[in-house]
Amino acid sequence: MPPDFSAVRQYLMGLQDSICSALAQEDGTGTFREDAWSRAEGGGGRSRVMTEGAVFEKAGVAFSHVMGSKLPPSATAHRPELAGQPWQALGVSLVIHPRNPYVPTAHMNVRFFIAGANAEGAGPIGNLESKIENPIWWFGGGFDLTPYYGFEEDAAHWHRTARAAVAPFGLALHPRFKQACDDYFSLKHRGEPRGIGGLFYDDFSELGFESSFALTRSVGDAFLSAYRPIVAKRKATPSGDRERQFQLYRRGRYVEFNLVWDRGTLFGLQSGGRTESILMSLPPLVRWEYDWKPEPGSPEARLYDVFLKPRDWASANF
Repeated sequence: MPPDFSAVRQYLMGLQDSICSALAQEDGTGTFREDAWSRAEGGGGRSRVMTEGAVFEKAGVAFSHVMGSKLPPSATAHRPELAGQPWQALGVSLVIHPRNPYVPTAHMNVRFFIAGANAEGAGPIGNLESKIENPIWWFGGGFDLTPYYGFEEDAAHWHRTARAAVAPFGLALHPRFKQACDDYFSLKHRGEPRGIGGLFYDDFSELGFESSFALTRSVGDAFLSAYRPIVAKRKATPSGDRERQFQLYRRGRYVEFNLVWDRGTLFGLQSGGRTESILMSLPPLVRWEYDWKPEPGSPEARLYDVFLKPRDWASANF
């Protein structure tokens, strides 16, 4: 079955709406500012950002639909046969930086990509299947969690929700997507994972359009079920300057990953995307300290010793 581009667009815009509504409700006082933007080569999007909320220090939820006449190098590194091809991409991407250090940072992204001889001419909401013969398309996405002070029951809940989201599409997918997440969200220059992982998949079309799209909807819809109960449980946990300083220090790892390793950031910048929207994932405040090490046996050391190591959290007994 040919891809239904307009259905993907409609779903993604609705997903942005529902997530923003839920986050605003959970925060209680914060509101999202929306910026609609357009891109000179084609397409645009709407970026929504909450700043200085009661719960979320910064939360960005972006929808984009962009297109171009030639794929940037970051998109063809793994698919050299697509070099020089016109393309279109749709996606929702979010990063949430909470105020309380006991609430983890969260990231989610779901996206659809199509390339081919007539992809560019299909228009922003065009019926691509009628304009492209044998299009090359795929879905990608996932979500991952970055705690500062870990809790075993939170990690288990996060990963069990991730496992349940993909289970209807094949029991082999969860271990595969979990491993891909651990591999991808790794600060290779430090030999350290960004957080406790979750799900990650890319170039995914093996189930055909309908089932691959259904899987991506399941992942997108599962994000709030995975994250919001953790936020509700931890957002009022007492904390002081020690926890705040550690949170700001660990946020530095987030910045390093996004600017050095993240393919989405690189693709956005190389394809001429809106810089403010691409970099809205960065935290509002961050710090670095030269050669800092946590005190052995401290709560901060426990993050490294227990949580920043690959583990089958979904099957753990807590």
